[in-house]
Amino acid sequence: MSEEPEADATTAAAPKWPKETPPRLAYLWMRSVARWAVSAIFFFTVCPALVVMGMFVDPRKNDKPQRWLSRNLLRLAGARVEVRRSAGFDPRRTSFFVSNHVNLFDPFVLYGTVPQFIRGLELESHFRIPAYGWMMKRFGNVPVPDTTKPSELKRMWRLARAAVDRGVSLVVFPEGRRTLDGRVGKFLDGGFRMAQRFGTPIVPVSIVGSFEFNRKTSWILRPSTIVVHFHDTIETAGLSKADVPNLRDRVREIVAKPVRAGLADSTEELALPD
Repeated sequence: MSEEPEADATTAAAPKWPKETPPRLAYLWMRSVARWAVSAIFFFTVCPALVVMGMFVDPRKNDKPQRWLSRNLLRLAGARVEVRRSAGFDPRRTSFFVSNHVNLFDPFVLYGTVPQFIRGLELESHFRIPAYGWMMKRFGNVPVPDTTKPSELKRMWRLARAAVDRGVSLVVFPEGRRTLDGRVGKFLDGGFRMAQRFGTPIVPVSIVGSFEFNRKTSWILRPSTIVVHFHDTIETAGLSKADVPNLRDRVREIVAKPVRAGLADSTEELALPD
């Protein structure tokens, strides 16, 4: 299935969400308290066991328990996850999986759905988060430094290259932050420059429905279905440094198209009377 980018829509109006009634908000509040409690108990019970297991078991052999954690965490939080794959997506190629970033659950969504061994490019500050940070560091995620010191950036590139050379695919959130309005923001160049330099293909990934589930500005967990779109694999071999901006913009538009459609559907659905 071929996918052609549409015109840039970064200046489009943000979606307007209908106000919810007090009874509905009360229900969501009570439901969210219960879902967060159950999810936290599950995570902080299972996560230390996986960290300990990771000290003695090869990470690839420890992959299934980690996927089990990711999928069940989402289920307990109240989200259903569906996967849609384009015909041109190659699930066997070591790739950069480039995705929009919505909320704290995104890494678990991707870990539970990407059909190969993956690790992430993740802000180094996240490695200081109790339990989660310990697990990510132990599992081999690549730290993205909080500074632009050349030595730190070289370390990041070295670790990313070593991972790709071992056949480990990398997840990248090129917005660098979680969305505040559900739309896909501007993409930074870093992950694309790595993919171009390494000659590693890129898989654009759209996470749709996650903003309705949970957003950065709220702790409410709404009942939702999250749909993960794996788009056609894009080759980077033969591209030059000058091609990176066009590659970045092309991938951004592919990622953004289903997200825009999903936001439009969600606002229309919420506006309907019960």
